[in-house]
Amino acid sequence: MEFKINKVCFTKAISDVSKVVSTKALLPVLSGIKIVVNSDHLILSGSNSEIAIERVIPLILNNNIVLDVIETGSVVLSAKHLSEIVKKLPGDIHIKMLEKQLVTIQSEEITIHLNGFSSEEYPTLPDIDLSKHISIPSNKLLEIIEQTMFAVSKNMSRPVLTGINITLSSNEISFIATNSQRLASRKYSLVSDFEESFTISEKSLRELSKLIKNEIHLITIYFSGKYIVFKSDDLTLFSSLIEGSYPNTSRLFPKDAKTIITLNTKQFLQGIDRACLFANEWRNNNVHLEIENKTKIKISSYFSEIGLIEETQPIKEITGETNLKISLDANFLMDALTAIKEEEIKLSFSGSMGPILIEPINNPSYIQLISQVRAN
Repeated sequence: MEFKINKVCFTKAISDVSKVVSTKALLPVLSGIKIVVNSDHLILSGSNSEIAIERVIPLILNNNIVLDVIETGSVVLSAKHLSEIVKKLPGDIHIKMLEKQLVTIQSEEITIHLNGFSSEEYPTLPDIDLSKHISIPSNKLLEIIEQTMFAVSKNMSRPVLTGINITLSSNEISFIATNSQRLASRKYSLVSDFEESFTISEKSLRELSKLIKNEIHLITIYFSGKYIVFKSDDLTLFSSLIEGSYPNTSRLFPKDAKTIITLNTKQFLQGIDRACLFANEWRNNNVHLEIENKTKIKISSYFSEIGLIEETQPIKEITGETNLKISLDANFLMDALTAIKEEEIKLSFSGSMGPILIEPINNPSYIQLISQVRAN
């Protein structure tokens, strides 16, 4: 095995795959990055018990030669040491494997010897079932992930709620996340010739979102039994699925709203943010909402040891009952508002202690629920 490679491309690929490599693996080979050198491309792989990532580096990238393959082969090198070495080298890199997985790494006048492991000791990645797949633009997939993953549960007592449930039907894909106190649901129209439902960990989707951020390409999603695979031209992410049945969340949505108000999203978010100024010095972060004079909403928070914050904002439109006074978790509300891109939102209130429905105006594909909290 021998190749020469552009330092920038190699550094980025190492950084991407090493994110999922465990530094506390029981076997030393599992703390490494697998490098496979083919005649026309290089493959770097990193994995743990839940996620695996592959990055492909071609011979030519953006009309520039970035890889020169001298001899094909494969090896596994310590992710930690390889990453630290490559970042500190001055320029392009020449890597050659000698006997017994001893690898030389050269850059200009610098030569480093690093012991590796046989690639045969590295775990085999799952086979991809090519029969079940859909495709979605990476920027749209990133938006959907960011609009749902914040609502997952952090409590491991119900593992299935620590992930995002993905349901595929003939005409759309749906992402739902909930921790039983709030819920985020995002739908996207597409055509599929099969139906599927599964739950993937928030960690896996968070890693995927980092990898596809600022990139515009098509992501193909393969459904392979206990795994899901996200694949583009130069990236593949494998993730195991969370076992267990996801709860039926459709029954959580209120059927009738007693009060519906329309607000400016950015202005409302800024008001909630101001109401949280003292929150880090107190045990909770509740914010109180009250309709005043049928035309304004009052936002307030009270901390007995510190003081009171309150402001009023205009209501753009209101229907139903105007006698409204509720309390919500401000962190939940800020997460919800931050994820909404539209200028205006509709808040629907279903009565005493019922959940609040949050919908962007002119975007029925995205809805959120937040449970009320009892006022202090």
